[in-house]
Amino acid sequence: MNFSKKLAPFYTLTIFYVVISVILRLVLLFHPITQSSFSFIDTAKIFSLGLVSDVFVFILASGFLWLYLIFISNGKYQKPFGYIHFGLLIGLFLYIYSGKSILTEYGGALPEIGLAFVGIKTFLFGLLLFLPKKRDKIRFWLFSFVMFLFVILILQNAISEYFFWNEFGVKYNFIAVNYLVYTNEVIGNIMESYPVVPIFSALFLVAGTITYFVVKRSKIYIEKIPSIFEKIKITVLYFLMFGLALWSIPNLAKTENATNVFTNELQANGMYRFYLAFMNSELDYFKFYKTLPENEAYALLDKQIPGLQKSSSTRIITSDSTEVHKNVVLITIESYSADFMKIYGNDQNITPFLDDLATKSLLFTNFYASGNRTVRGLEAVTLCLPPTAGESVVKRKDNKNKFTTGSVFKSKGYQVKYLYGGDSFFDNMEDFFSGNGYDIVDKKNFKPEEITFSNVWGVCDEDMVNKAIKTMNAEAQTGKPFFNHWMTVSNHRPFTYPNGKIDIPGDAKSREGGVKYTDYAIKKFFTMAQKQPWFKNTVFVILADHCASSAGKTELPVDKYRIPAMIYSPGYVQPQHYTKVMSQIDIMPTLFGLLHFNYQSKFFGQDVMNPNYQPRALIATYQDLGLLKDNVLTIISPKQQVKQFGLVLQPKVGVELDFQLYYDQKPLAKERTDLINETISYYQTASDILKNKKYQK
Repeated sequence: MNFSKKLAPFYTLTIFYVVISVILRLVLLFHPITQSSFSFIDTAKIFSLGLVSDVFVFILASGFLWLYLIFISNGKYQKPFGYIHFGLLIGLFLYIYSGKSILTEYGGALPEIGLAFVGIKTFLFGLLLFLPKKRDKIRFWLFSFVMFLFVILILQNAISEYFFWNEFGVKYNFIAVNYLVYTNEVIGNIMESYPVVPIFSALFLVAGTITYFVVKRSKIYIEKIPSIFEKIKITVLYFLMFGLALWSIPNLAKTENATNVFTNELQANGMYRFYLAFMNSELDYFKFYKTLPENEAYALLDKQIPGLQKSSSTRIITSDSTEVHKNVVLITIESYSADFMKIYGNDQNITPFLDDLATKSLLFTNFYASGNRTVRGLEAVTLCLPPTAGESVVKRKDNKNKFTTGSVFKSKGYQVKYLYGGDSFFDNMEDFFSGNGYDIVDKKNFKPEEITFSNVWGVCDEDMVNKAIKTMNAEAQTGKPFFNHWMTVSNHRPFTYPNGKIDIPGDAKSREGGVKYTDYAIKKFFTMAQKQPWFKNTVFVILADHCASSAGKTELPVDKYRIPAMIYSPGYVQPQHYTKVMSQIDIMPTLFGLLHFNYQSKFFGQDVMNPNYQPRALIATYQDLGLLKDNVLTIISPKQQVKQFGLVLQPKVGVELDFQLYYDQKPLAKERTDLINETISYYQTASDILKNKKYQK
């Protein structure tokens, strides 16, 4: 028998994986979110280097296949070894079942997983041992099932990559890793957002059909089981390929260096990207980014934020007026882009209440979110800190006892709460806010009769409105001022909400419906709040946590970070437009300025009404860190990379200049070294302060 035929299971599945990967790249290449054109060289890299990377990645992934195939034999069922083997498996099963195994010590679901695995293995071994006449047929169906699993996982991965691209415009990153942690919310979100039953029915049908042909081409392995010598040859060959793959994959990833971001994303292998994200969800700034001498970095920071103490962000904030201890309600709105609002050019009338409220508020027209996830928005308004590389501080282990907006309010005698309609365990919010002195009101605090509608993300925003009003009424009775931070949830896929509230049905599952329903719920909140005695003594801060989409032609498309923000307090805060560039980290220090607070600050965020403020915005992904200043976007990235883009306005007819959103980002012909150093200064000092625990309360 030709030895190469014994390798049929490996090369058949490899060919199938590569074919699916090529098809996926073609689909993503022509996807509407892929807003770019590609040169011949770009296209060649995508499909040549990408294909080679796919082959090597699948070699690593097929380790499980090698492990399964190498142990297929008839010899292990011969007497007495077969009975000894079977007895050992039964003993192992009973050991785990006793509850005294090492798996039990680790806890969680591990004992159940181990018990199920050993139980199935014991049962199947018993069938093959005691039914020798049926052994070939049983082995054939087991082999077919293993092939089916590989086929369906390959297809499932391709579908997952497509939907991830559809949502974020990139291959897997740290967000995909997070989705594995929060499976309840994510699986629920998928179940409510997509036609899961038809998709999976089609998936299983297609997988079954493909498996038939895969088995037909590779069943020679079980019909003519390799000898010991042949298995040794297979193992040596596989280990050589495995080693080559380990060396090749990271080196191929280094070729993902095109100026076109989409080229790099399409060339990359999704599974390897997932592995990198899993291993590197936190990035060491000082290892991966350009740095300056420490004294120079802090000297530059002092020029941007005057009055700093040595090697820190600490400074004294003083006011020439008496402090005003009004109640404060901070509303961060889920996924609320500036272009949803009429003043920014939207003609769908999906934010009628906020459009009206903006005319009565201090409106920040040139306001930028720090990041593209909720935890970045929460970090920005709570810590007022630049979005450092890696995960948000909200999700890090060292996230407690920080200097926060809540700690400033507490020092002034305020009651401090975080209100969230879902389970605050999600995204580590409960750990972060409770660890920083906030009391938490979330879905767990709702009585059954207080919930009229909920989906996987939590109760609808109207239910949270009712709960918030009750909470604030109770706080007002204490005679102490309160600070409540409310995070909305309804404007999130699957975009379901109660029917009959707005002119878009709640079961239409449309983004526009989610936006309009959130606007409706916020209107209800203000309608109810105006009837409360504490309303006249309250300042309301309303802004988005991030934009609805973050995909674009460049690493940091500035229009995907532009969000609405306003401060509303009739009779206290005068309606006006503040038109200078500002960052999400500035909103709360600006509020403290309006309240004339005196305090020792560690915030990087500043009171933008202060004449010393120098307009700029800090925007980032988890690894690309940007500074927007002087109509130039400077981006620093891992491997000490720096890019700069000049922003060329692309005006939209009928929209006022202060509300224009769209810019072409053209690479600068001449480097602005001053802005590069300033960008490095912001992110290096923020990283240093967090690393050395200088941002504690």
